[in-house]
Amino acid sequence: MRPPRDRTRRPAIPRWVVLTAGATLIVSLIALGVALSVDHHAKKDDYAPFADCPLSNPETTLCLFSRSEGGEFVAGSKTVPISKTITLQGGVHVVENNEREIVKDEFIAAKNGETLSRTPQPVPGGLVGVVDPELLPRALRNAYDEFLAKGNTAVTATIELAAPASSIGIDVQNLVEAQGMGLVLPVKIKLSNPFLGADCHLGSASHPISFELTTGRTDPPKTTKPIKGKVGKAKLKDDYNLIVIKGSSLVNNTFAAPAANGCGARSSPAINRAVNDKLGLPAKSGHNTAILNGTLQDANAPAVKASR
Repeated sequence: MRPPRDRTRRPAIPRWVVLTAGATLIVSLIALGVALSVDHHAKKDDYAPFADCPLSNPETTLCLFSRSEGGEFVAGSKTVPISKTITLQGGVHVVENNEREIVKDEFIAAKNGETLSRTPQPVPGGLVGVVDPELLPRALRNAYDEFLAKGNTAVTATIELAAPASSIGIDVQNLVEAQGMGLVLPVKIKLSNPFLGADCHLGSASHPISFELTTGRTDPPKTTKPIKGKVGKAKLKDDYNLIVIKGSSLVNNTFAAPAANGCGARSSPAINRAVNDKLGLPAKSGHNTAILNGTLQDANAPAVKASR
């Protein structure tokens, strides 16, 4: 639990706007060079993205909807561009102490259970770029060659939650102030192709990969250069009840990427070895990267309810 922040809230204004003296965050955004505009009105459609906000949960203070429309993730030697939109949605419980100072944010799962969309991303190079055939025994090498001959070579990588949504770390203020960890996702990455079987993953529920994402500057091991995220262009709507931040970039290059496991129809050790050798896995912290570029939308739960 982090120490309470010296800030207060006004019921009619969302907490990302209300800080000490009521405008500190806006000043911070301006100081960061973030383009900021205000529209005191909103259309009903502006709240449509929050259809699966868990409003029935009385602890839901904020509704969140994020779309990652570009970027990449790098595990070992393999770079996979994000070419298909990944969505993250749910609610946020803003926890306060007796002085109404905000202590922490807690993530709440989306109403429909699809908190993080399972969006397959094409892997460059396909099967040839994922498996080292020289490490396969003859029978598996023959099967591999048959897959190539038939053109069954496409491979996708899908980022999946590896833990309950309540395990997601969220700090909305850090996201908009470009400091510290704004979003922490415990994930596993599924590699999909018939040759790889139904359960070829990097990471697992017991040993998830931790994407500790920031819109600020990362702090990787000394041998790795930091990378920098971006807050984006912010628009406040509906008398500050809704914020839309476009062009944001959440980044992380401090996580470790584990070895792939469960690959092959019967979790073949040989196929696991051939995948890991080709991808350079496991890879230590500082040798892997996650960059999620897109749009973040956040709204007061009472305003979302009122829009229904």
